[in-house]
Amino acid sequence: MTHLIFNDPVVTHWVAKSLGLRPWDDGFSIGVVNDDKLLGASVFHNWFPETGVIEITSSAVTPKWMTREMLHAIFSYPFDHLKCQMVVLRVSETNHRMLNIAKRLGFETYTIPRLRGKTEAEVICTLTDDRWRSSKYVRS
Repeated sequence: MTHLIFNDPVVTHWVAKSLGLRPWDDGFSIGVVNDDKLLGASVFHNWFPETGVIEITSSAVTPKWMTREMLHAIFSYPFDHLKCQMVVLRVSETNHRMLNIAKRLGFETYTIPRLRGKTEAEVICTLTDDRWRSSKYVRS
């Protein structure tokens, strides 16, 4: 049975570890579990309530975790619960799968040379609340 799990430190650490990152002290996680196996999760971190901006980082073992229900749960947290005006996603220029997903979700992209070191650019992806609310992924 597939279900969502919210704000579990184990999930937050799983995302960080799977990407080779340091865990976030301020992370709020949303994960998809099927038969006691974590399929994928997103962690919100670096929230700036003064500007209404938060970052998101995600990881998965299969692309099948990102259903419409999951997308709604993920983006309801920053836009409906926290009242954010923007979500920021940082992606390697070589992560074509995630960049394609971000574009389909309505993120705008900005490539910053050398942000991941001398030989690799990082793509900063931004999704505003207006773009999210006008997307096909928002429930009516």
